[in-house]
Amino acid sequence: MPGATGMELAKKIRPFLPDVKIIFITSHREYAIDAFELSIFRYVPKDDLEQRLPSAVLDALKLLQLQAGRTYTIQTNSRIERIPYRNIYSIERDGKNAAIVTRDGVSKVRKSLQQVFQELEAEEFLFIDRGCIVNLIHVMQVKDGMVLLKNGSRLPISRSHLQAVKEQINTYWGAHI
Repeated sequence: MPGATGMELAKKIRPFLPDVKIIFITSHREYAIDAFELSIFRYVPKDDLEQRLPSAVLDALKLLQLQAGRTYTIQTNSRIERIPYRNIYSIERDGKNAAIVTRDGVSKVRKSLQQVFQELEAEEFLFIDRGCIVNLIHVMQVKDGMVLLKNGSRLPISRSHLQAVKEQINTYWGAHI
């Protein structure tokens, strides 16, 4: 690409289009690690383009469809707020409230985590601890008993949940990504 590398272009695009699904097509396999750090959706080697590109595009489409449209509504006497599922990184217990962490900040609702979880009715949300729910769409890594999210948050997984969390993330990624 004249004037910029794919890595440079991805770094410039990401702040303006945080949900964009970038697929790298390259013969330089050594850039795969850097692509992962930029939250690149898929890395397709040029020597396997015909086989891998169609499935990468279909997988990106499936993920976009999964993320589209659904919202969680917070309604109280003084406010009403709709939060798209795709914007939710995690939901954490904050005293008697559930704190919904999004890319736009934190919204609180006076409900238990279990109540919020039941209202969501969505397979992409998972308890990783009795005080924390994560959105599997934003999970980048599970390592050393922690979940790393796309926004850089590191959340602890309770030891009793660790194996089940790994299995559920693996199953979810296998089915949707």
